[in-house]
Amino acid sequence: MMYFETSFPVRYYETDQMGIVHHSNYIRYFECARNLMMKEGGYPIEQCEQEGVTIPIVSVECKFKHPAHMGDVVRAVAAIESVPMAKLTVKQAVYNQDGVLCAEGAVVLGFLNKETGRPTRCPQKLADLIAARLDEK
Repeated sequence: MMYFETSFPVRYYETDQMGIVHHSNYIRYFECARNLMMKEGGYPIEQCEQEGVTIPIVSVECKFKHPAHMGDVVRAVAAIESVPMAKLTVKQAVYNQDGVLCAEGAVVLGFLNKETGRPTRCPQKLADLIAARLDEK
C-alpha cells in the first residue's frame, strides 16, 4: 500500500460556532493528504496537468466518527492499495492528536485528457510511482 500522512492544526475558520470542525473541511483535509502524497512521491498534480492529464474527483465517501475541535492537531492520511488503470481509489482518514478517528472514507479519481476532456488511462509516471511504493505500511 502506498501510504502518506501529514499533520496540521485546526484553524478557526474551519470550525462552527461550537468550535467543531465543519463537516465539509474533512474533504479538504483528504485533498491535502492526497496532493502532498503525490508531491512528495515525486509526481505533483501540477506536473501531471502540464503533461496533459487532469485528475477530477469522480466520487467521495466520508463517514464521520468523532468531531475534531478548534485547537486540535489533525493527522490526514491517504493510502492507495493498487495500481490504477482508468480510476484511482484513495482510502482516506483524519485523526485527532490523541489518535482518535474523526472521519474516514474513500475518494475515487478519474483521468482526463486535458486537451480533449475525454477519459484516459492513468499516466505511466503515476502508475510507476504507486507500483514502486505499494509495499509501504
